[in-house]
Amino acid sequence: MKKLLITGGTVFVSRFVADYFKNKYDVYVLNRNTRQQVKGVRLIEADRHNLQNQLKSYHFDAVIDVCAYNKKDIKDLCEAINDVRDYIFISSSAVYPQDNPQSFQEEQEIGYNSIWKQYGIDKIHAEKYLLSRYPQAYILRPPYLYGPMQNIYREPFVFECALKNRPFYIPKDGSMKLQFFHVEDLCKMIDIILQKHPQDHILNVGNEDVVDIKTFVELCYEVAGQPLVLKSVNHFQQRDYFCFYDYGYVLDVSKQKHLLKEIKELKEGLRESFQWYVHHQEDVNRKNYIQFIDENLSNKIEHRF
Repeated sequence: MKKLLITGGTVFVSRFVADYFKNKYDVYVLNRNTRQQVKGVRLIEADRHNLQNQLKSYHFDAVIDVCAYNKKDIKDLCEAINDVRDYIFISSSAVYPQDNPQSFQEEQEIGYNSIWKQYGIDKIHAEKYLLSRYPQAYILRPPYLYGPMQNIYREPFVFECALKNRPFYIPKDGSMKLQFFHVEDLCKMIDIILQKHPQDHILNVGNEDVVDIKTFVELCYEVAGQPLVLKSVNHFQQRDYFCFYDYGYVLDVSKQKHLLKEIKELKEGLRESFQWYVHHQEDVNRKNYIQFIDENLSNKIEHRF
């Protein structure tokens, strides 16, 4: 049985990945043991920036690096592990400048994006350093990840509004495009790489079909079983009251399609995310969107859909 080292393993993507693979591989998770662990995995309790010789006695077949955000994250882990055949790094679509022609393709130049700022630059530095150490490494660039264990206040924000029977304040006409990728599909893609070792080592991943904001919100309210009243907002910064930046983009996922033939439909994925949210609302990292709405928008006369 292959031995996998998964960085993190306690929150959203890394936790889902650890839980997904635990019955198929011998899974080790690397974290500081400050949160509840996934049952059935082996914990290596350590900080990736202070590993010293803690990993030298282990021999992993693959590293699934979910939690690296910059060059130092990659460098410190690479220096601490023995050589591995497979190193899969979950990077980000933030590496593409917003002025690139869309849909973004893997062959395009990567660089500064004024929406994602340093986050995107740090991911670029992480990618480049990893490839300098492991030229055979795989890099996955997802758009917005969603699904069960989602602790980021994206679809959980919409779910909360739905369960509280609130009208939903939507940016402008709600036509801005969003692209998603379910965490289970991400795991399936990782498994394909581990099994088949495809020729392409940098891969965009995501749903081929994108949706607009309005459709996304409608689906969230539908799976929550609540009626929806939409109100349009035109005079405030979008990020003050809404869970996505004012930035629509699309990734070209043609290369992924040749490897992963079927992906989860967005409605079904949101239903799974909602079912998890209902029982884990305290695990979500909330922002002040609702407070801002109540203080600045609720008494305004806005266009009603």
